[in-house]
Amino acid sequence: MHRRLVIEDHPIQLTQHVCRPGSAADARDFARSFAALLHPAPPALTTENLLLVVSELVANALRHAGAVTSLHLRADRERIEVCVEDPSPTRPQKRDPDLSGSHGGFGWPMVHALALDVAILPGSGGGKTVQAALAR
Repeated sequence: MHRRLVIEDHPIQLTQHVCRPGSAADARDFARSFAALLHPAPPALTTENLLLVVSELVANALRHAGAVTSLHLRADRERIEVCVEDPSPTRPQKRDPDLSGSHGGFGWPMVHALALDVAILPGSGGGKTVQAALAR
């Protein structure tokens, strides 16, 4: 879906897509396709960061909430926004990284390191939405 917005009397193109991925791999494919639609195309590093953030947020929602209600991607000239909604009201928790690799703890700090902003908002139906904005 494409919508034209006017901000401060300057028209900009807002590009957005929504899906309900069943896996982190599906979410990465969706995000890769989304990035390919953007004009001008984001730098390769931005696309890689987008794929990492999408993958981590979707994997966390699947692991800790049991499902992803929606994955919403939006972009304008300056930012790419990732919104992952899940059915659980439980907020993500920072945990000490498990160096043995069995219990994670690396992803949430990585999302914060890559994103300009991260927010957790109440979602529809009692769940939550995790938003992360990346510089375009």
